[in-house]
Amino acid sequence: MSDRKVRWGIMSTASIGKRSVIPGIQESERSEVVAVASRSLENARNFADELGIAKAYGSYEELLNDPEIDAVYIPLPNHLHKEWTIKAAEAGKHILCEKPIALNEAEAKEMVEACEKAGVILAEAFMYRHQKRYEDIKNRIKNGEIGEVRGIHGVFTFNNAGDYNNIRYTKEWGGGAIYDVGCYPISAARLILDEEPQAVTTHALFSPEHDNVDMMASGLMEFSNGVALTFDCAMWAEFRNELEILGSDGRIVLKAAFLGDQSYEIIKGGQTETVPDDNINSYKLQADSFAESVLDGKSSKFPFEDILKNMRAVKAALESAEKKERIILNLKGMNI
Repeated sequence: MSDRKVRWGIMSTASIGKRSVIPGIQESERSEVVAVASRSLENARNFADELGIAKAYGSYEELLNDPEIDAVYIPLPNHLHKEWTIKAAEAGKHILCEKPIALNEAEAKEMVEACEKAGVILAEAFMYRHQKRYEDIKNRIKNGEIGEVRGIHGVFTFNNAGDYNNIRYTKEWGGGAIYDVGCYPISAARLILDEEPQAVTTHALFSPEHDNVDMMASGLMEFSNGVALTFDCAMWAEFRNELEILGSDGRIVLKAAFLGDQSYEIIKGGQTETVPDDNINSYKLQADSFAESVLDGKSSKFPFEDILKNMRAVKAALESAEKKERIILNLKGMNI
């Protein structure tokens, strides 16, 4: 194992970075945050001072031109992911990009191809997927502990509707609940079932007060053998963050599926077994996994193909709500 650390640059002073991702990177033994960039040098300097970051840049281009930076974290608005991921790849930087990776599969494919050409890593920032419990749950299902999987129900909702200037309420920028939080239960179902959905039907509340983005959406995503994910997501509802995997002989319940406590329950025959929280920062685990790929040459935990497949499923959920029709997903042509 190399003693070298991944030297990170942060592209923007977004709150998700300040609140969660940067502390996780800083907690990782194999990573260090060395620079931050903003379109305002003053903002970048204030941000850097607050988080103990050595360098501050007044443009993203300056950060990408810094030879002492190995990787960048991109928490920019969704419509800017493609542009700056490609620029970062061309600058030879590895990339951790916020979810959703892009606005659609075509954009995601351009990003992947740019990273393949440059020989750099591209990871989508679903931190929860690095928690040990998800691998444990998959193994329990494989071992038949809850029988055959009959369905999955996932929810991720919160209420931020009063913040009318929030970038998530700009439609052309990729705003809306499905892209912001619906992507979590969708990605979780794909992870747990280890397969791709065949079709999706979604019904949504599009709010004129919020540039007609989907502020609440409920969906049915069809998988093989009659299994479905039912999900709902919202930016204008009471907070929920849960996942249930229903089996023929039991069920697995995550009362905090994506944020917070990492314990889960296995319920069988009226008896409940609680598997305790590992109490390891998910954002640290994400940074650790990324560092293994950059420094040790280990294959990414989630390959490029996963990025495209997830974007396809998430986009189909939004398209179904917009068109008010069932969308059949084309599962062909996924190899890149």
